[in-house]
Amino acid sequence: MNERFVKHATFVVERTYQASAERVFEAWADPEVKGKWFSKPDQFEFRVGGREYSSGGPPEGPVFTFDAVYQDILTNQRIVYTYTLDMNETRMSVSTTTIELFEAEGATKLVFTEQGAFFDGHDTPEIREHGTGEMLDALGKLVEE
Repeated sequence: MNERFVKHATFVVERTYQASAERVFEAWADPEVKGKWFSKPDQFEFRVGGREYSSGGPPEGPVFTFDAVYQDILTNQRIVYTYTLDMNETRMSVSTTTIELFEAEGATKLVFTEQGAFFDGHDTPEIREHGTGEMLDALGKLVEE
C-alpha cells in the first residue's frame, strides 16, 4: 500500500498593479476576461454559492480539473473561494483562497492567501505558490494594458 499523507500549508503572494480595483476585480468576475489569464471556465457563476469549473490540460498529458465554490464576494474588495484540484482521477489538493484588493496610491495592491491541504505528494505548496505567482503576473499584464 502506498503511504498516504497530507501536507498543510499557507502561503501569501502580493502584487501591486497599475490599474483600478474595479479593473482587477473585473478580471476575476468576468469569465471572458478571466479566460485570458487563467484557464477558461467550463462553468462560471460568480456569486456567493456559485461554482467555477474548468477541466483540461496539454495534448496527451494529464487532465487537470479545478472545481471552486465562491464563499464570499465583496465587490472591488474581496473574493473568497474553496476549491479542489484533481489530476485525472487523483485529488491533489483542497484549498481556501482569499483575494483582497486595496487602493494603493493610484494602483491596486492584491493580496492572495491560500490555505491548502496537499495530498500524498501529488503537488506541493512550493510548486503551487510558484504557479500562483506566474498566474498573478499574467493577470498584471492584462489589467495594466
